[in-house]
Amino acid sequence: MKTLRHSAALAAAITLTSGMAQAEVTLNLLLDGNADTITMMEALTAAYTAANPDVTFEMENRPGGSEGDNMVKTRLATGEAGDIIQYNSGSLFQALRPADTLADLTDLPGQANVIDSFKPVVTAPDGTVRGVPFGAAMGGGVYYNRKLYEELGLSVPKTWDEFMANNAKIKEAGKVPVATTFGDTWTSQLFVLGDFFNVQAEVPTFADDYTANKAKYANTPAAARGFQYLEDVFKAGYMNEDFGVAKFEDGMRMVATGEAAHYPMLTFAMATVKQNTPDNINDLGYFALPGPTADKNGLTVWMPSALYIPAASANVDAAKDFLNFVASVEGCQAMIGAIGATGPYLIKDCALPADVPPSVADMLPYFQTEGATAPALEFLSPIKGPALEQITVEVGSGIRPAAEATALYDQDVEKQAKQLGLPNW
Repeated sequence: MKTLRHSAALAAAITLTSGMAQAEVTLNLLLDGNADTITMMEALTAAYTAANPDVTFEMENRPGGSEGDNMVKTRLATGEAGDIIQYNSGSLFQALRPADTLADLTDLPGQANVIDSFKPVVTAPDGTVRGVPFGAAMGGGVYYNRKLYEELGLSVPKTWDEFMANNAKIKEAGKVPVATTFGDTWTSQLFVLGDFFNVQAEVPTFADDYTANKAKYANTPAAARGFQYLEDVFKAGYMNEDFGVAKFEDGMRMVATGEAAHYPMLTFAMATVKQNTPDNINDLGYFALPGPTADKNGLTVWMPSALYIPAASANVDAAKDFLNFVASVEGCQAMIGAIGATGPYLIKDCALPADVPPSVADMLPYFQTEGATAPALEFLSPIKGPALEQITVEVGSGIRPAAEATALYDQDVEKQAKQLGLPNW
């Protein structure tokens, strides 16, 4: 257990309006271990304790992937999840049985500041809102090294064929075309999940049909394509040699420094570059995962994670006051000040700074162009099979062919759909 400590100078420099009068209380936070998560939370708690000196915070980091998912579910089931948890919105949130395990935040005053498009992804089946956004909305596409592209005379690809042609030229130049980091298994999913804009563009009803058990990955060529992309990149030899053990931070370092040309990743990762390789922050660009045709090119969007209060918390009122601050413009600016602008924040009137990095600037036109973004599937359907990251590692490592993987994932999805009690399953 790690206590967040804040300098007196930082606390004195921040003035807020919350000022909740109360006895001394310690709020226990359960967070993922991402460096950006920790940095944002340290900024938020420092700002909050400046106005509420009787409140202290203790932070515990959970593992990533399915191990972390299981920890959260177990802690909630046993009443040992502490006072605030940071966790996914969308389908994984629904798997927490939120109406039973999380406090109702529908009437939290700060909800008036939250952009309406976020609320459905933290709304329980009974219609109550259970969370507030934590961090920025994200795109799911490809980071690329701008210097390397310029050196090799490459253009940003709008189709998968163009992307693979670029990769061939990059390999010829002796660079790694696609940084791959299966040492962190969750990173293996981007070619599948980031392709959903293209799936929806081709099959607009897929999300609803998928939820209703009318469509499968294995019998929907547009949906199966993401698995094939993984297989294609592996077979072409476009990955780094240590792809099986390399980690997320390795991938971001490789693409930032030009050791690799591409890294498929969510846009939250810019904060990692800012911390680890800040001199290269302007060397990165970003583009949406390209699909079959250039005329339907757009970005798959992830809603940010959220902060929730376990129903069993002994400090619900104090936790609500803190979440009220997180959902304020002051809270939003504290997060931006901590890690920079990695994408649009979902708090009204929370403006991004003018000098955003090029990769963030590359992403914003997608949000500003009608029809150029689509939510990731997990925000349109409650179904996401828990074994996806293991299956995509197998495909991307040449262990399992894409066609077999889609059928296996359909089986994985069926188990979860039945657990959720969805009709037609």
